[in-house]
Amino acid sequence: MKKHNYSAGPSILPQEVFEKASKAILNFNDSGLSILEISHRSKDFVAVMDEARSLALELLGLTGKGYQALFLQGGASTAFLMAPYNLMKENGKAAYLDSGTWATAAIKEAKYFGETVVVASSKEENYNHIPKGYTIPSDADYFHCTSNNTIFGTQMKDFPATNVPVVCDMSSDIFSRNLDFSKFDLIYAGAQKNMGPAGATLVVVKEDILEKSGRTIPSMLDYAKHIKAESMYNTPPVFAVYVSLLTLQWIKEKGGVAAVEKLNDAKADLLYTEIDRNPLFKGAAAVEDRSNMNVTFLLNNADHTETFDALWKAAGISGLPGHRSVGGYRASIYNAMPIESVQVLVDVMKALESKV
Repeated sequence: MKKHNYSAGPSILPQEVFEKASKAILNFNDSGLSILEISHRSKDFVAVMDEARSLALELLGLTGKGYQALFLQGGASTAFLMAPYNLMKENGKAAYLDSGTWATAAIKEAKYFGETVVVASSKEENYNHIPKGYTIPSDADYFHCTSNNTIFGTQMKDFPATNVPVVCDMSSDIFSRNLDFSKFDLIYAGAQKNMGPAGATLVVVKEDILEKSGRTIPSMLDYAKHIKAESMYNTPPVFAVYVSLLTLQWIKEKGGVAAVEKLNDAKADLLYTEIDRNPLFKGAAAVEDRSNMNVTFLLNNADHTETFDALWKAAGISGLPGHRSVGGYRASIYNAMPIESVQVLVDVMKALESKV
């Protein structure tokens, strides 16, 4: 039976990517060697890294605009501390928007480095919306936000205009929609949602914001050192970078981020329309802030849980239960999720309605 993978991450990747990656495990580039065993300094892998870094910038519209792309390790959780280490000046301060669990984690790390101003928070409402109407201090060293909240199913639709550098954690919606990415000075994203397997972290940084903090930064946490080493300061996550490249190539072949966004809009519209139409369900997030990547919803009557769970499991759906912070269900409909799989879930929701 075909499986419909709604896991929040690690998550679904394109079938073509799985097929190419599996072949490379046995024989990469007709070298007779596996991608898992080749040297990261080999000509073949250096070409992979160079193309992945270049293609990331191309898809974001940042080629030739003073940005560098890096593939690092440690996930967004390490980027939480790398951002203040590289950007917050000694005795400086940073501004943060608290819109969810991962924003809270980033704030915790920033507080180790200096004054951390939380400009707004939706914590009291269990992060069911994106805070709005806040002011960013003009003397902040940077402003940090999280574009999409995987757990709570909210997504920033607009970003504030500010004169301070903007840092954004785009782990769960990178490459899913068209934005003016030149408005951001530092973007980071764990690969395991829209880009590749767990193990790589994409960093896109504007070079001219670096080396101004006045801090002595440990080498592995210094973005400038990683740039100088062409994202090879230490052994990179070879396989994760390779699969990320395959996914970036897939996005380009689809027509780029703008084309993928149209597909994502259609998938989200299909599912949210059923949630709003079906009297047995309700959405968990504020309508105006609903995520196109992570759709959170609840049963209006918990007595229907057993029946609904049996239906979606029988349909081959996997990874649908919501995070414990929200409950209910979470359908993660990342770039690689086909609209046909979303239709399967919608059909199951309709089937429940006809049963009860």
